[in-house]
Amino acid sequence: MKLIGVTGGVGCGKSEVLRYIETNYNCRIEFSDEIARALEAPGGAIYESLIRLLEQYPADGGTGQKAAVTLGDGRINNPEMARRIFSEPDLLQKVNDLVHPAVRKYIVDEFKKESEAGRLDFFVIEAALLIECGYRELVDDMWYIYCDEEERRRRLRSSRGYSDEKIDNILRSQLSEEAFRSNVDVVIDNSGSIEDSCRQVDQVLAAGGFRKKTV
Repeated sequence: MKLIGVTGGVGCGKSEVLRYIETNYNCRIEFSDEIARALEAPGGAIYESLIRLLEQYPADGGTGQKAAVTLGDGRINNPEMARRIFSEPDLLQKVNDLVHPAVRKYIVDEFKKESEAGRLDFFVIEAALLIECGYRELVDDMWYIYCDEEERRRRLRSSRGYSDEKIDNILRSQLSEEAFRSNVDVVIDNSGSIEDSCRQVDQVLAAGGFRKKTV
């Protein structure tokens, strides 16, 4: 069974392309953000460790504001976690050092289970940071969902209400076009219609020997 990594910058439309793949092919798709949220939830693999880490930092971060690390139902207080990370420059790296290996272990374990079960044709993992987190060595193929910058900006303003300043900051924080393209095997151009993107997907998967589900 093949493991495919799918990456791309914000606003490139990865989720829409992946919904098409999941609907039409015999595969399993996992989103790294969703995996991380599950691992951070009560009972999750890194829940207790994450709380201990966050509690090592001052509750007010020098602002005089105090808030609990967890909510009443036990879930991580995400706005408070974000505030502490913003207040403590080294905390982000420590959180990433906890979350990323746990997500990777989950993916490896689930891929192994699915391979042994033999029910699927391929397994897909999606993340914006697949290349930065070293997944190039783990996946069989790395896909890049590309979209030209003007269209990305239009989508982010329309669907998420982002300001131009926020979009500028996000784009500056992500890999360059050259870096994406130099680290992937497949580029899907999602600048146009979703129908055109799906045709590209079908061509790539057909070349790999994968067929659509039969109705």
